[in-house]
Amino acid sequence: MTEGRTRARDSLLGLAVGDALGESFFGMPDAVLALIAARQLPPGPRPWTDDTQMATALVGVLEKSDGWIREDDALAAFADAFDIHRGYGLATRHLLVQVRRGADGPSLVREAFGGAGSWGNGAAMRAAPVGAWHAEDLDLVAHLSRVQASSTHGHPDAAEGAVAVAVATGLACTSVVAPSREQLLSTAAGYCRPGAVRDVLGVAADLGAVAPTTAAAELGSGYEVSAVDTVPFALWCAAGNLDDFVETFWATVSGLGDRDTTCAIACSVVAARVGIAGIPDDWIARVEPVDWSAT
Repeated sequence: MTEGRTRARDSLLGLAVGDALGESFFGMPDAVLALIAARQLPPGPRPWTDDTQMATALVGVLEKSDGWIREDDALAAFADAFDIHRGYGLATRHLLVQVRRGADGPSLVREAFGGAGSWGNGAAMRAAPVGAWHAEDLDLVAHLSRVQASSTHGHPDAAEGAVAVAVATGLACTSVVAPSREQLLSTAAGYCRPGAVRDVLGVAADLGAVAPTTAAAELGSGYEVSAVDTVPFALWCAAGNLDDFVETFWATVSGLGDRDTTCAIACSVVAARVGIAGIPDDWIARVEPVDWSAT
């Protein structure tokens, strides 16, 4: 197994753990905040969501094509893996169901939301394994991140959110010494095209070591389920804890919001750096196993 493939699988496992455990912290705010303060994980195994389902399909595309991604291959893989019980957003659910029925996917992607295209966080939440696989070539990481994003999301913000996540992952993988939070976020922003994602990443880079709840209030933590209000916060959390998977999770989930997705993103970045050995065994045991047969 190549080093890039190993890193991508490590990233996917971290994504699944963050996704499934993050999802378990939805509920009444007072109860959830008490569990977070006590660092009390739920009993397992906890099921993962569409975040892991789609990321697993994307890693499958990478493995079948020796690291390459074509838009139609990605969309076909997402449609084939679609499971309505995994919590897909309405737009993605509609797209994948129609593709399964033979509809023209690219046309549906372009026509979504009155022609604006989806700006949701779904393309970003599955992007870290791309950065892990091609960590030594961040230009290629950015390109392939946009390709896989465009298979389901037509808005530029969605694509640039995916770029930011994948580039941050690649930098985390290749740095002997963990880059500073400012360096990681600024580098990720530098690969993004001008727009809202790059702007808010700049805000995140300047934010410094504030409490995660403060960062969530400043940046957003996914309540809008958009790339803009999800990616900067998730990467801010990962960037401050690049060598510590556990601290990454607790920092991220404390921001509440779209916590399965923010935790999936942040944990997938860090897992690509620390590897499986950096994820506690008992955390992995609390999560539904990843379907490696789909990769």
